[in-house]
Amino acid sequence: MTTVLELAIGFVLVCVILSMVFCAVRLVRGPTAQDRVLALDTLWMCAMLLAVVLGLRFGSQVYFEAAMLIALTGFVSSIALAKFLLRGEIIE
Repeated sequence: MTTVLELAIGFVLVCVILSMVFCAVRLVRGPTAQDRVLALDTLWMCAMLLAVVLGLRFGSQVYFEAAMLIALTGFVSSIALAKFLLRGEIIE
């Protein structure tokens, strides 16, 4: 791997981890439930991106499969939380 690519991946890792920290702060301090749900959505997207970047860094397929699982569960949980906030129930 070239040094420029290693530096770019390192910079991306730092940026993603920093954005995860900001999302965690918003998740804890969010004044409303909608803010917390939005922070949780952004947090799982950042976790998925972190898995993809680690897959690029280490060249392993396992990280890409983990990113796919994170994306699927994150999408389903986002829909469930939005439905709960709108109607107060998840299963009709």
